Amino acid sequence: MTQDDPKTLVSTDWLGAHLKDPDLRLLDGTWFMPDDDRDAKAAYESAHIPGARFFDIDDISDHRSDLPHMVPPVEKFMSRLRAMGVGDGHQVVVYDQQGVMSAPRVWWLFRLMGQENIAVLDGGLPKWMAEDRAIEDLPPVVRDRHMTVRRQNQMVKDVTQVSSASKLGDYEILDARSTGRFRGEAPEPREGLRSGHIPGSKSIPYTELLTGNGTMKSPDDLRAVFAAAKVDMSMPVITSCGSGITAAIINLALERVGKTDHALYDGSWTEWGAYPTVPVATGDT
Repeated sequence: MTQDDPKTLVSTDWLGAHLKDPDLRLLDGTWFMPDDDRDAKAAYESAHIPGARFFDIDDISDHRSDLPHMVPPVEKFMSRLRAMGVGDGHQVVVYDQQGVMSAPRVWWLFRLMGQENIAVLDGGLPKWMAEDRAIEDLPPVVRDRHMTVRRQNQMVKDVTQVSSASKLGDYEILDARSTGRFRGEAPEPREGLRSGHIPGSKSIPYTELLTGNGTMKSPDDLRAVFAAAKVDMSMPVITSCGSGITAAIINLALERVGKTDHALYDGSWTEWGAYPTVPVATGDT
């Protein structure tokens, strides 16, 4: 049973009760891995929760960077969301078509931009559809809405900052990739990257934060996952993954257990694994 919180995570029951609220804005934040041949926007257009807009993670990003879906400039974020009719005074709920996978990245991006009234739909579209709730294929009616952005710079880290944290050990660095990728035993889905992990980081595969039915574990169970990985919860946290998408699942989980001093390494392994001057560790250390 989801403990509903409009600032972190809400259940399908909560969304069903609030779906027609005038100030609710619903976003489909689906993003698929590079080796997945599905088209997220086409899937949205064929079936989405009524009123949902499509939040294109790759489009609403910094196209000046060679790295994928990096944080967009504030002005771009504001203009894209305004055109989607999402702005001040709205309660936003974001979901994805896989359960809880890419929606937390959109949640984190809103939080980075100072927007706190946003929650992830627990279980996403699969749970919604499994419960025979309404879906549609109609485009939403959109009216411009101004959004005020106050960027929270402490919530995002770059390679220099993460390299410093790795050397000094003054942050817990948590890696959301699979155990095999963390240890350097499984290949990276992006060509040309070294295998392994950031020295001093700890492995928290994002799948360990989810239940078997694709919902997020309870706060108590999340605490148990962090404890099992020997995460020192008194220290600030930096999360990482392949390209900054599933890392945000850890950020959401941390917020769910009441820990607020966390940031996300935006370049993640796509940057670190290709960066020639930073070290790579393998195995469990």
